[in-house]
Amino acid sequence: MSTYTDTQTRTPDQDSAPRYEIRPIAPGVLRELRVRDDAGRAPRVVVDEDGGNPLRCCLGRSTPGERLMLVSYAPLRRWAAETGATPGAYDEVGPVFIHPEPCAGWSGGGRDATPDGYPRGIEGERRVLRAYSAEGRILGGRLLIQGSPEHGGSPAEALAEWYRDPRVAAVHIRAVEYGCFLAETRRAG
Repeated sequence: MSTYTDTQTRTPDQDSAPRYEIRPIAPGVLRELRVRDDAGRAPRVVVDEDGGNPLRCCLGRSTPGERLMLVSYAPLRRWAAETGATPGAYDEVGPVFIHPEPCAGWSGGGRDATPDGYPRGIEGERRVLRAYSAEGRILGGRLLIQGSPEHGGSPAEALAEWYRDPRVAAVHIRAVEYGCFLAETRRAG
């Protein structure tokens, strides 16, 4: 897990710049999901013949022929249990791929990240960012189309913009095509 500071609006007082963390699914939650998922079912082991599926345990991509687990995951429910939020109707459960055994996790940098710190494994042409308050209420959504300034710019720029709003406690990153949860970000500090 890494913490990023919005360098686009950095002032001499760097502590006032919005900071956020990009988070894979936590190791303790992964242990639980490998036994019983958030829909109450045993996880399903699949072989990814083609590779390239986003992994929520390490924010990487699967390789051809790799064994994966397909589990149901409730990101807001898990966040609410940890923080005391009450997402109400915004609680949802959806499919995610994880490694069947513990992996190295998200390193937060190096080859695994873009120069602005965004995980390469969840990059894509179209993404949706959903912002949530500390109470678990949705504050808004934003469509990102890679290379389209009128549709959000880069993920790092869009995240920094959301975190400039003091009401934003968490932002979820999702794929447009399937609506799948990719990663959670949280306000740091």
